[in-house]
Amino acid sequence: MTSEFERRNPYSEELKRTAAYIAQPGKGILASDESNATTGKRLATVGLDNTEANRQAWRELLYSAPGLGNYISGTIMFEETLFQSTRDGVQFVDILKKQGIVPGIKVDTGLQPIDGTDGETATQGLDGLGERCRRYYAQGARFAKWRAVIKVDSEKHPSSTSILENAHGLARYAQIAQANGLVPIVEPEVTLGPGDYSIERTAYISEKVNSHVFRFLNEYNIILEGILLKPNMILPGLDVPTPPPEEVAKYTLRTMMRSVPGAVPGIHFLSGGMSEEEATLNLNALQAYGPTPWSLTFSYGRALQSSTLKIWSGKEENWKAAQERLVALARANSEAQLGKYTGPHPSPGGTRILQTLRLGGAGK
Repeated sequence: MTSEFERRNPYSEELKRTAAYIAQPGKGILASDESNATTGKRLATVGLDNTEANRQAWRELLYSAPGLGNYISGTIMFEETLFQSTRDGVQFVDILKKQGIVPGIKVDTGLQPIDGTDGETATQGLDGLGERCRRYYAQGARFAKWRAVIKVDSEKHPSSTSILENAHGLARYAQIAQANGLVPIVEPEVTLGPGDYSIERTAYISEKVNSHVFRFLNEYNIILEGILLKPNMILPGLDVPTPPPEEVAKYTLRTMMRSVPGAVPGIHFLSGGMSEEEATLNLNALQAYGPTPWSLTFSYGRALQSSTLKIWSGKEENWKAAQERLVALARANSEAQLGKYTGPHPSPGGTRILQTLRLGGAGK
C-alpha cells in the first residue's frame, strides 16, 4: 500500500530517478559542503585567508575539473557555494550539470549540545526548512544533506536520548526535503573518535542507530526509493590499531544487511577520519562480498580534497595539477566502487585523524 504522502507528492517519481542516478555503479558523491568557518580552517593549512574570493576559487577548481563527471554523480554544496559562479560568470550549478553531476545542498544549520548529556549533540535546522528547500530547488539543487552525529565509546555512549533525538530530526528533515523535491541524504554518523572501543562495539551501535533511524523514516512515510544513506564505515576507536580493509568490510556489510532496507538505492559511505588511501581500500574491500540490494559507494570530502588542496595552495600555476589529483582520486574510488581498484593510490599512506565537532549555527 502506498502512503498518502507518496501519492500526493508531485515529486515522487523524480525523487526516485534522482536517487537512482546518483547511486549508479562506478560513481559517488563529492562532499564539498564545508561551512565557511571549516573551509577557512582548511585554507589556512596552505596559507590562504578565509575570504569569499578564496572559497570561490577553491570550489571552482573542484567543480570545473575536466573529466570529474566520469566518476562523480553528485556534489554536496554549502549555501554560499550553491549561488556562486565561476570567474567567467557561469553558475556553479551549470558547470556541474554540464558534467552530468547533480547539485546538492547541505541544509542543516549545525550541532547543539543536548542538555543533560555528556557532550552529545542534536542537529538543528528544521525551522524554515521548507522555504529554504524550495529556494534551493529553484536554484538547481536536486538533493540535500543533513548530518546527525552520534558519540560512541566503550561504555555509556550513545544515550537513548541522543539516538532518538537524532533519528527524529533525520526523519522530519527527510519528509520536508521530499515534499519539496529534494532527495534527502540521511546521515547518521557514529563518529570516529578517541578511545579503545572495539570494532564490534561500533558495529553494534551503528546497527542500533540505523534501526531507529529507519523506524522513524517509516513513521514519517518517507519514500525509501527516493533517499540515499550516508553512514560511517565500521571502525574501532582511534586508540586501536587500524584494522585491515577485509575486517572493516566484514563488519560494515553485516551492519548494513541487518539494518538497511533493500528499497534504498545507495549507501554512500563517509570518509570521516580515514586517510585518502584507507577510504579507497575499505570501499574496494566491500565489493568482494558479491551483489547487495543497494549500491555500496562513497560520499567523500577529505578523502577527495586533502591532497588536492595541498597541491593547489592558492597558486594559479598549480591549478591544473590539483585538478588532475582530484580526478585521479575520484577515479580510484570509482574503481573501488566496482571492486576493480588495484593501485597504486594517487595519495598513498596517511593516518586517521580526530575530527573536531563544531557547535553552533550554519556558519560554524
